[in-house]
Amino acid sequence: MLGYALLFAAVALLPLLGAYPIFVMKVMCYALFACAFNLLIGFTGLLSFGHAAFLGAAAYGAGHALKVWGLPTLAGIGFGVLMAALAGLAFGWLAIRRSGIYFSMITLALSQMLFFFFLQAPFTGGEDGLQSVPRGTLLGLDLTSDLTLYYVVLAFFAFGFWLIYRTVNSPFGQVLTSIRENEARATSLGYDVDRFKLVAFVLSAALAGLAGATKTLVLGFATLTDAVWTTSGAVILMTLVGGMGTLLGPIVGALIIIALENKIGDLGKALADLTGVAWFNGLGESVSLVTGLIFIICVLAFRRGVVGEILHRWPRKRP
Repeated sequence: MLGYALLFAAVALLPLLGAYPIFVMKVMCYALFACAFNLLIGFTGLLSFGHAAFLGAAAYGAGHALKVWGLPTLAGIGFGVLMAALAGLAFGWLAIRRSGIYFSMITLALSQMLFFFFLQAPFTGGEDGLQSVPRGTLLGLDLTSDLTLYYVVLAFFAFGFWLIYRTVNSPFGQVLTSIRENEARATSLGYDVDRFKLVAFVLSAALAGLAGATKTLVLGFATLTDAVWTTSGAVILMTLVGGMGTLLGPIVGALIIIALENKIGDLGKALADLTGVAWFNGLGESVSLVTGLIFIICVLAFRRGVVGEILHRWPRKRP
């Protein structure tokens, strides 16, 4: 816990060191999204192909509550999390009836159904999305200031991470791990496996919703990109790159992927100036190509992910 506290203290100092607050807040939102997904796949062994549905449900729910209904900021975020949790309850109740690839495909199908609902529903703005979502105030703090909002988002992120940490290191979390390792044996020990899976699914969806609602607050809009299937693929990539089944892995993975998406153009220009190869100037338009190559490299050479490989190679004291 001391190490995690030092990590969050370092993140709190980033704006004072010249970091762009909006970029770091975006990384924290997606890092929380990846941590929520990792709770499901890394510690329960359930692979969801439709986790973007919960990010999008909370993003639209919080945006509509803040902009149209005029709810206070905390209530709007809470409404978004509630929408994501309810969607997770419905998805989980249907999906846990199957296992393996069938479970994954059911979540993908349900996610696509929700995506088309967002596309056609009048309150979402269709392809234009929900724009100009106000930030409002929180406990007397004016959130129109990027610096003030930064520490509010950091508090949400720290709360979400703490909740995941407590869940993993609790008897409930140990049961989830046993389900991941040997579901049949967990059943034979008397555990209601389906009930544990459903609770884990809803908890993961709610935390993904917290990430989605916070992202809408930071960026001021919610669009179809939040709920599209490629976002579900992106969170899988973040978890695998960082290290599935580790607490810090999804955070590192989110930082790598978001940094590439936002800075790959600058990197390509620098490589073009350094090597004289004009092709690098178009690297900013080939983000999918770069992330695909990273995914291939991780699968072939770093199957445990960045953090997973570090922990595997870290020298441990022997008794």
